[in-house]
Amino acid sequence: MATVALTAENFDEVTGKDGIVLVDFWASWCGPCVRFAPTYERSSEKHEGITFGKVDTEAEQALAAKFDIRSIPTIMAVRDGVIVFSQPGALPESALENLIEQVEKLDMDEVRQQLAAHSH
Repeated sequence: MATVALTAENFDEVTGKDGIVLVDFWASWCGPCVRFAPTYERSSEKHEGITFGKVDTEAEQALAAKFDIRSIPTIMAVRDGVIVFSQPGALPESALENLIEQVEKLDMDEVRQQLAAHSH
């Protein structure tokens, strides 16, 4: 599956449904972002069931601000509408694959319980 351009208009819709969505916050002037793009693309072709989104932080400054993105690339993982991971820095392919495995193994009932406990 190819990557999906995420915008302020479609972000909530794409990340709000069940399943896993990875989000790559990037910009065309960012060297590490450009070097990371082929790794991200290859991973998107390996994992049919996962949505791989990309947010161009230049075009979508409001979206970058909403998630307090200060350093790019930043990789975010969303599962069943819940942000379960967010970290700046380009990941090597093995680390990206490892992240995907970890997100797939998450017990989302447990994650929701932890979130509920922290929000009080």
